[in-house]
Amino acid sequence: MEIGPENVPRIVAEIGCNHRGEVETAKEMIEVAARFCGVDVVKFQKRCPKELLTPEQYAAPHPVPANSYGRTYGEHREALEFDVEVHRQLAAVCDEVGVTYACSVWDLTSAREIASLGPAYIKIPSACNTHFEMLGWLLDHYEGPLHVSLGMTTRKEEERIVEFFRARGRTEDLVLYACTSGYPVPPEDICLREITRLRGAYGHEVGAIGFSGHHLGIAPDIAAITLGASWVERHFTLNRAWKGTDHAASLEPDGMRRLARDIRNVAKALTYKSEAILPIEVDQRDKLKWRPRPRLVENEAA
Repeated sequence: MEIGPENVPRIVAEIGCNHRGEVETAKEMIEVAARFCGVDVVKFQKRCPKELLTPEQYAAPHPVPANSYGRTYGEHREALEFDVEVHRQLAAVCDEVGVTYACSVWDLTSAREIASLGPAYIKIPSACNTHFEMLGWLLDHYEGPLHVSLGMTTRKEEERIVEFFRARGRTEDLVLYACTSGYPVPPEDICLREITRLRGAYGHEVGAIGFSGHHLGIAPDIAAITLGASWVERHFTLNRAWKGTDHAASLEPDGMRRLARDIRNVAKALTYKSEAILPIEVDQRDKLKWRPRPRLVENEAA
């Protein structure tokens, strides 16, 4: 379905780990995203660091020490994690303020835990989209939609992902996101026409095509919906100066509010004229439209 007044894209504020491991900050971010920004979905992330990381990765220092919340990368990841009961609380807050809760899962344990909450959908990040054991478990045990980002993914890997869903009769539950994995991404690497390519390749069988952006500003997101993106996902923070990898590529509240406003306004504008002269044009046509004027006739008696 083409984007327009009857198919307005869904706007996702990804809090991810921008809450800094603080439950009250996470709850505040939900309320701001819902009540001030007016988004449709608030999304978090769930990891089991000891399952996701090798012992060497767990014990290694954070590659950017200034962004670390622990002495090692593993401790950093643990400091930013909420257990499944906290996620249950966050989902309840989302219900209270009228916004949808969703979550990305990075490993099999996290997939099982988040699936137990019955969220509206589960996201598979670009880093994990070839984790077929996890995808298989979700397809066997979770009936909701699965949204999959395609950053840092080869065409062969992309085709294998779609075929994995196709073989299980679940392509209608698959939402594919055009994405470039960088923080932040410069304009020349956003590659918006990937949306067009994905629609051409898979639009006839998947649930939808989305766009997950890690760039600065909101102009590319507006362009994305004109190319057919039905979901627009952006990282969200209360302060881009906070410590952490994602904050620099995130939108602050006013930016997210403008994004939601502009996407909805552009979706309303993506129509054809219902008639040649719209009602709003009638008075202007009567006043301004050029028409032949009668020639002045010289006074013959003069």
